[in-house]
Amino acid sequence: MEDNHGAFESNSNEVTTGNDHGWQKVTYAKRQRKAKPNSSDSASNRIVSNGAVPGADNVFRSLEQQSAIRRLQILEAQRSAVAVDADFDAPVRSKNEYDSSDEENERVVENGKAEEAKKVKPKKPKKPKVSVSDAAAKIDADDLSAFLVNISESYEGQHEIQLMRFADYFGRAFSAVTAAQFPWVKLFRESTVAKFADIPLSYISEAVYKTSADWINKCSPEAFGSFLSWSLDSIFADLVSQQAGAKGSKKGVPHVSSKSQVAMFVVVAMVLRRKPDVLVDFLPTLRENSKYQGQDKLPVIVWMIVQACQGDLAVGLHAWARNLLPVVTGKSSNPQSRDLVLQLVERIMSAPKARPILVNGAVRKGRG
Repeated sequence: MEDNHGAFESNSNEVTTGNDHGWQKVTYAKRQRKAKPNSSDSASNRIVSNGAVPGADNVFRSLEQQSAIRRLQILEAQRSAVAVDADFDAPVRSKNEYDSSDEENERVVENGKAEEAKKVKPKKPKKPKVSVSDAAAKIDADDLSAFLVNISESYEGQHEIQLMRFADYFGRAFSAVTAAQFPWVKLFRESTVAKFADIPLSYISEAVYKTSADWINKCSPEAFGSFLSWSLDSIFADLVSQQAGAKGSKKGVPHVSSKSQVAMFVVVAMVLRRKPDVLVDFLPTLRENSKYQGQDKLPVIVWMIVQACQGDLAVGLHAWARNLLPVVTGKSSNPQSRDLVLQLVERIMSAPKARPILVNGAVRKGRG
């Protein structure tokens, strides 16, 4: 009965409500304190029953995590140290390994820049072409007259120098005329003797020609011989240069510019027209000096006689008989040379009033 009463008593102490269908559990605090075991006893019981200290799993898990973190930190530190060593050694290795390639790259860049500079190099502007007529039209007779007065005063009594300065004046006037604009060798080869008289004086104005002729008339006859020799040397030097250039050989041949040859032909033509007797005095030099002989020089000699004929027809016939007739009868003559010589004599004989002029001129000068 006591046991049942105790059971009833314990049951009567619990009342459940809510989810327990209105019953609510009632607990007496006094009995609960008596029933609560000691914490140390429960802990010892758990140690005994489980064989482990309570919370040990959390402790060891924390230690393992800390150990794993330390290992990761050590590995990370080692990797960082290796990376630092590699960075430290890299410049030394790359300097030895890549110096040659860097130099090669620099050379490539420099070569590229050089090639680019060559491609980008601006072309020099082409000089405008100046013809003989254009250059001659710019020569002012008053300026020429002032120049001649100046050199006559500066080189008084030195007529050879005055003549050379006279040639220099026209040399500057025609300096812009290139050989292509005045191909005198080709002109002589392709032109008839009748056209020789117009080369190149047809471009000189009457005022300039008259100013020049009046001044030439004042020069001493002795100065003209050396002046003609100096002028022909320049013309024939240019001839040799052109012949060497046509053959493709430039060895041993001094280059003479053809720019000033226009001036040489101009001044020689004016001298021979105003002073034709100068040619008569120069004929022995043309016959005897080898540098003035040869089939290639014959057109220039014919041109000189044509210019002298403009001043005195008898001088032209005399020069033809003394210097050119032997060319026709000589063994070294060729069809081209004979043609030039015969064209010249035909021109002389066909001039207006040629017969009386030639007869009177021969009688007057005592030349046949």
